[in-house]
Amino acid sequence: MNFDIRFDYERKNRIGIIEAIWGEDKNIKQLHNVAQQVLDKNEIVFITRIDKVKSKSLLKRYPNGKFYEEARCLIIGENINKVLTTKKVAIVSGGTSDLSVSLEAKLTLETYGINTKMFIDVGVAGIHRLLDVLDEVNKFDVIIVCAGMEGALATVLGGLLSQPIIAVPVSVGYGVSKGGETALKSMLSSCAPGISVMNIDNGYGAAIAAFRIIKRSLLDT
Repeated sequence: MNFDIRFDYERKNRIGIIEAIWGEDKNIKQLHNVAQQVLDKNEIVFITRIDKVKSKSLLKRYPNGKFYEEARCLIIGENINKVLTTKKVAIVSGGTSDLSVSLEAKLTLETYGINTKMFIDVGVAGIHRLLDVLDEVNKFDVIIVCAGMEGALATVLGGLLSQPIIAVPVSVGYGVSKGGETALKSMLSSCAPGISVMNIDNGYGAAIAAFRIIKRSLLDT
């Protein structure tokens, strides 16, 4: 059966954010159709959770697109509505196993013109690694924390730094940590007040939350 995909073109006018396309549960034909619809409106195509096979098919038709394999994202076109700001976001992750989610967040923010820097492999199992970069992380306006296993990294940073902290539980680990649920519950029950928590592996959502904070702060200056 064929179903029309109703892309939310008005989202940009309402909230300043372009609708992203979820690639994981759409077939190649659906992705081709929605990509063409979006491009016909002169909008950027931003697809998340897309694999190499689907990306290869799309890039045959849209050779100007780019597939970011580690982030599992594909972009066709350019966002002409980037913000002009000196504010920046730190993306801090517990280990290289969190890289895919961290890169999804980084790519999303950079699409909107936000400067980012990643701090990789600074998990609490080697807390000295985090302390080595803490002063630099403290220079950023918003902090995204991606961590699996027990997800303690967000609590540690939430107790040390004053910036808005957006925590993303990552589905890496084994045993009771498998699937990211332990990290999610740990972050939700953090004793560090004021941490915002995304759903498991939602790097895109964390990036948009950071973008909203930055956009609001620009209106207040």
